[in-house]
Amino acid sequence: MIRNITLPDSLSFSDYFKLNFYPEEILNYFGYSFEMKLLNFAKSACELVEVAALEKRLFNSLPYITFDNEMARREFLIAPVLMDLIDYTKSRLKVAYALTVNNQLKGELDYFIESNSENHQFLVIEAKDENLERGFKQLAVEMVALAHILEEGQRYIHGAVSIGKIWQFGLLDRQTKSVIQDLHLYRVPDDLRDLMSILVAILNGENLYLPASA
Repeated sequence: MIRNITLPDSLSFSDYFKLNFYPEEILNYFGYSFEMKLLNFAKSACELVEVAALEKRLFNSLPYITFDNEMARREFLIAPVLMDLIDYTKSRLKVAYALTVNNQLKGELDYFIESNSENHQFLVIEAKDENLERGFKQLAVEMVALAHILEEGQRYIHGAVSIGKIWQFGLLDRQTKSVIQDLHLYRVPDDLRDLMSILVAILNGENLYLPASA
């Protein structure tokens, strides 16, 4: 059973991280369903020639960096992945992108990436306190906010929550009004090639989403 909840009249995106409600309750409030399952994202057909170099740099540097604060995780784990991503896709990266839909859907998106050639976007948030579950609640609400402003013909909205060493994807389906939390977790640098290949495919519009695995 999903409880019907009441939210405060004014909330920022970061406030949803702190709320003691389940994601399905928050999403139900906004008219969306929620489920967790394995998502089968397509991987890019492009040759990602720099992935091996980034992977090597990360493996070599990680033993010497202390990741006990958000700034370290953002600058030395998340930012290098995104820098290579925009190099591959020539996309535009907006950091701390301000978005206001209404008083309950407002705040700053940590990283909002838009492709130059096609109408494809990707949203990334860094989960505070290395808490993926609470971070996903914030990601889900931010994807709901994006659903209000992006072109109506765009069915899927893609996003990911990251704690630097681990990434988890989310998918909003505007047609079914549902949000899916992917059960796959992608580790950096161990799963960097798969992670980058999926991100590039999303921004390049390469078969964005395949039927979920059984």
